[in-house]
Formats: sequence, C-alpha cells, structure tokens
Amino acid sequence: FQNEINEVPFFDMQLPYELALKIFQYLGKAELGRCAQVSRTWKVLAEDEVLWYRLCQEEGYLLDMSISDHSCWKLALKNCRAREHMLKTNWKNRVGAVSQLRYEPGRVLCDVHCCDGVVMAGYTSGEVRLWDTRTWDYTAPVLAAVAGPGGAGAPPHVSFVRINSSLAVAAYEDGTVSVWSLLLGQEPIHHFQHNQHIQALALAPGGSTVATASGFQVRVESPDDRGFWQTPATFEIQKLVNFLNLVPDVTGSPVAVAAAEDIVYLLKAEDPGRILHSVYGQPVTCLDVAAHEAAFGIKTFGWLWNEPNQILLYNLETNQCVTKVGSSIGEFSCVNLHSSPPNMLVAGNKDRRVRVFDVRCGAAACSVYGHQLGVTAVRMDDWKMVSGGEEGLVCVWDQRMATKLWEMHARHPVRLVWFNSHSLITANIPEEKNPRGSSITEDDPSLHRKYRGVIYSYEFSVDQLAVDSVLPICRSSYDELTGYNYNIGLAVPYDSI
Repeated sequence: FQNEINEVPFFDMQLPYELALKIFQYLGKAELGRCAQVSRTWKVLAEDEVLWYRLCQEEGYLLDMSISDHSCWKLALKNCRAREHMLKTNWKNRVGAVSQLRYEPGRVLCDVHCCDGVVMAGYTSGEVRLWDTRTWDYTAPVLAAVAGPGGAGAPPHVSFVRINSSLAVAAYEDGTVSVWSLLLGQEPIHHFQHNQHIQALALAPGGSTVATASGFQVRVESPDDRGFWQTPATFEIQKLVNFLNLVPDVTGSPVAVAAAEDIVYLLKAEDPGRILHSVYGQPVTCLDVAAHEAAFGIKTFGWLWNEPNQILLYNLETNQCVTKVGSSIGEFSCVNLHSSPPNMLVAGNKDRRVRVFDVRCGAAACSVYGHQLGVTAVRMDDWKMVSGGEEGLVCVWDQRMATKLWEMHARHPVRLVWFNSHSLITANIPEEKNPRGSSITEDDPSLHRKYRGVIYSYEFSVDQLAVDSVLPICRSSYDELTGYNYNIGLAVPYDSI
C-alpha cells in the first residue's frame, strides 16, 4: 500500500510522500501515535521506518545499527524502553544476581580496576587476574608476569592495576611495570623498570599510553606507529606524586595531570614545567580528569584561615579555574568527573556525605548522608549514585529523591565502584596486606578468608518473569556451601535433594 501512495492529503492540499515525511520528522512519539489515527494514509506515513529509526537514535538506543538491521523500528524502540524500565526497577528494588569474583590462591587483594565489565585484580602473590562479567561463566585467565633475574625468590606484591578496552597494566612493589594486550594473549607485550617504589599509575581510557610516577619523576610510555614502545616524555617533579591521571581524547603527544602534595602539574611534552594550581599548605586530597577539565579537592585549615575544604574545577585548555564548589569542614576524599553527566560532578567526603554539584551554578544539587565512616569511592549517572565507604558499605542512592535505595556491607573499605545500565562492580580491598596472625598457608587457603578482600559483581538485567532467564546463582554446583537470596527466587541443585 505504501508503494501506491504518491500524494498524502494534508487538509485541503496534496503533498508528495517525501515532503510529508519531512514534516513528520519534527513530531515525537505521542504526536506520531495521534497522527496514525487520522486516516489510513497518515497511519502508513506515521509508522515509516525512517521516523522511528531517528527517534530510536535520538533516545540513545541501538546506535551501532543501521536502518536495515530491524524490520520494525517502532517495535524495537518499544522493546528498548521496556528493557530500560525493567532495569531501572531492578536497580531500585535490588532484583538480580550477585556473585563474588574470588581467586583463592591469590592471597590478599591489592588493587582492582574495571572497564566495560572486564575486571582486573592484583594480589600480594604477584598474580594478576581478569574476569569478563559479560559472559555467564565469568572466565578468569591469569596474566603471566615477567620472570625475575634467575627466577629466585617470591614475586613482589602488585601495587596498582589499570585496564582499558585494549590494554592491561600492572605495577609491582619492586618498581616493575608490565603491559598486556587483551587481544594478543596472556604474555606481556611491554615491560620496564623503575629504581624506586611506584606511587601512581595511569592508563589512557581510550588509548595505549601508560604513565607512572616514581620518586620525583613521571614517565610516559606509548607505542609508535609500528607498535614499538618508547618513552616520549619524562618529567621531573619537585615533590612526591600522590595522584596521576592521563587526559583522554588527546590528539598528538599525551597530556598528564599530576598532583604532588599541594601542587597540581599539567604535564605536556612541549611545556613540561606548567603548574596548574599551587597554594602552599593546601594539599590535594583527590583528583579526576575529563577530556577538557580537571577536578581536585584541596584541604584547608578552616579553623585558622576561615576557608572550608573545596573542589576546584580547572579548564585544561585555558589553565584557568572555572569554578569552586563545596564548603565542608571535612576534606573531600574522592571525586568523579569523567563518568558524570554533563555539567555535573559527584564527590565523597570524610564527613560521611556524598554531594552532587552543578558546576554551572557552583551549588550542591544533592547531598546525602548514610555512611558510618568517610566516603572512599563514588560514581553517578543521570538518576542514581553509588558510593562506597571506609567501613565497607556500598550505598545506592536515588539522586532526584535524595534517598537511599539499598545498601550492602563487606568487611574491608570500598576502593572501586563501577556500573553501567545493567551491572555493578564493587571491590573491598584490605588496608593490611600482611595481617599478623593470619597464618595464610598453602595447605589451608580458606582458613582466613576474612583478610583477603572481595570483588562483587551485580547483574540487574535479569527478568524474573522470563522463564528462559537462568541466573548465575542458579547454576550453582553441589560443592557450594552458602547462597544468598536478595529478592531472587533462589534455586540451587541441592534444594531438591
């Protein structure tokens, strides 16, 4: 019938189909639904695939698909919106599956990082492990380390781990750094050594640049066009670096932001000595970097200078302070700028509060209180916030209502919080890497599990009404001793015995 339509009636005139389609492109979903009830011709026009494909793309669904990938884009948009509503409901009611990413022979957990559902963890045994939470069996290969001289002695502890979509990097206690490619295998593709302990490690989110801070030196490593690793820049810093980040989406030579006590450096190869911020006696307590901005918290002495602790937002192109937000007696312990919605940032404070700031007006849009100790990790999206505390509590908040939806508790401080639309990754990392009296031996690796730390993976894309959706917790084997039921219809094999 659509092929037979040459002209579409528009009140007292007839328009060509292509011109009528251009008019309908300005309508939304509700308007197209009303127009589809006018006549048979308008119904065909209002349900044209071009219109619904455009609406689907505008709402952020199926961005990597072309118009020929679906036969009915109106139904595809309906299914995407239904799935989004189901995920939001599951997030609010804590409906889903929770799993522990635990590697028993790995000893005490040292550091965890996550990228797009792939979790990287380093242990005191010197081993580095990966989990791909996007697969149902959570496969966990071990990344091989570079053998030491002579192969003698225990391997050093892992200090830092970082991962992006293509690379995985680990820094060890003895100053060595290993780089693996996620596409080539489990053997490292690059390895370099520092003479001193490494204080900070950074990996570009979308590139292949690695930055390390050891002693008073910041070193940048990256491969050239032929794949050979080189050192394009080395920077000398006046003080010991506490925080280090690489600026994402930078064309040309890499750019790093380093915080060394009370000085913040903008490290470029062409201008290595540029100081972004420096106020004597006001140390930097947290740092995060986006494509064009850097946010960091400073600690002041309000009882002496009558200045509260604040978060400063700097523009990396003009090197000027854009705004100052926050006014707290406690110092800001964590800040998240790169994954927050536009013009927003979220910060955690040692006064046990989580604050969301609108940088356009410099005011706090939301402030919630629910931790027993200081906040150690935060992340937010357009409607929710997830925070972790020093006491091991993970809290999920509704930003608009400023209320706590639910919480989970573990023994050690929360050092990592990462989530997307359907999953959540949290890591509780112990402060003490060699606990006294723990008696962790090869003969009994599960004796003192409380000292080890744990990584939790939550999956909320589970529809309880769907018969074919089998939860990972329902695939338990007979040798599992415990199970948890968090609003989940729990069913394990030994329930029917």
